[in-house]
Amino acid sequence: MSSPFFNKKKENPKLAKRGKNTAALKRKGDGDSGGKSKLRAKKRNSEHNEEISSDSETEGHVVPRKRQSNEDYDYDETPQEKKLRLAKLYLEQLKEEEEDKAEEDFFETDLIAGRLQEEVLEQKGKLQRFIAKDLIPPDASEIRLLRGHKLPITCLVISADDKYIYSAAKDCSIIKWDFESGKKLHTIPGGRKGTEARHVGHTAHILCLAISSDGKYLATGDMNKLIMIWEAGTCKHLYKFTGHKGPVSGLSFRRGTHDLYSASHDRSVKVWNVDENAYVETLFGHQDAITGLDSLSRELCVTAGGRDRSVRVWKIAEESQLVFHGHEGSIDCIQLINEEHMVTGGDDGSVSLWSVNKKRPLSTVKKAHGCHGDAGLEQPHWVASVAALQNSDTVASGASEGCSHNSQVQLWKCGQNYRKLEPLFSVPVSGFVNSLKFSSSGQFLVAGVGQEHRLGRWWRLKEARNGIYIIPLKRKLPNPEEATITE
Repeated sequence: MSSPFFNKKKENPKLAKRGKNTAALKRKGDGDSGGKSKLRAKKRNSEHNEEISSDSETEGHVVPRKRQSNEDYDYDETPQEKKLRLAKLYLEQLKEEEEDKAEEDFFETDLIAGRLQEEVLEQKGKLQRFIAKDLIPPDASEIRLLRGHKLPITCLVISADDKYIYSAAKDCSIIKWDFESGKKLHTIPGGRKGTEARHVGHTAHILCLAISSDGKYLATGDMNKLIMIWEAGTCKHLYKFTGHKGPVSGLSFRRGTHDLYSASHDRSVKVWNVDENAYVETLFGHQDAITGLDSLSRELCVTAGGRDRSVRVWKIAEESQLVFHGHEGSIDCIQLINEEHMVTGGDDGSVSLWSVNKKRPLSTVKKAHGCHGDAGLEQPHWVASVAALQNSDTVASGASEGCSHNSQVQLWKCGQNYRKLEPLFSVPVSGFVNSLKFSSSGQFLVAGVGQEHRLGRWWRLKEARNGIYIIPLKRKLPNPEEATITE
């Protein structure tokens, strides 16, 4: 006995007069009398976002006109045959929709999957793009020099979108530059000593800069133990952080957040929340003045310990630290290459590659920038700054050349798994290379240069020019970048 769902209704004479098309439309709604049929029709409506009407064919229909014209149904089909026909038709519609959707989403899905995979590898420190092999030295005419500070440049940062450069100097001023044109967009002047109460800004040498990854905040630290927070877009002063008992020598925003890490000559690392204008905690461990600090997206930072000759990895959440040794002198600069590898430089003239999992350097180049002095009394040139093109095999170092007039920025290639450092080429500049930064795109290297070392006035190069050098990173091929997984 057949179910009431499939019982045929008597044909309405009025509807019969409307013609073949109207009858066909009526046939589609034959089984709509039962509760189950209403539920199924409702489900079809929600799946196809269509309205079904038996009054007019222009108001909507379930079966495409093509199928309707090509199929001649028997008015006396059994309930089982009708049920099978409708099920097949519904499945065909679903199949077509899924195929269309799959075709539309193919490229988007592929791109998202690739991006997610790259982010996972980046978090694990296993993403290494091999770029160094295709770099070639730029022509001297291609290097731009931006001048605006009266005294030596001490530090600089580049916004994540590569549109702006922020630089600071011993004249206590901060300048925001347009990267493309090289024009000054904003200048925050420095104040004289003793004017701290009325001057909005720094009145002592600025030693470090940091910018948040979203470009909202700029942080600056000075010899007066102060940290200033600025609105990066307008250079408007927002907050002043106090608490360090020595010069603030290192600043870094944790990527993707507004958590700020600071390091000082007072041997401490402090954590701040800029959104809340709040101090969070202080960490101790170094035995001498901290000279540099860096961080990426993990909740940790790395520091260079100056004359205590240690590199430290601070696990902020756990309030613990790892201590590494390898340099023979003061470690003056540090930079993370990825989440698990870093590069350092020191006054012993060496450049070292490290893993956060090993207590000794993976590779060290001694006398990386040569030596100066008389025979038998030669001293290596200090390495005053290092930089890393993140998640790549390319790093750079800048030297304090002392009395030498052959100052230079040296580019290096990191071998597979960061086990080796090989020199690529050097770019001559005049003065102390106090700060180095790669643009996020990897198209430029920016050097902050001055007549004096950023941390002191041990000697002065009068011939040097205080300014910012923008060095293009030329490649042999138009698109040589290639990503691989390191073991």
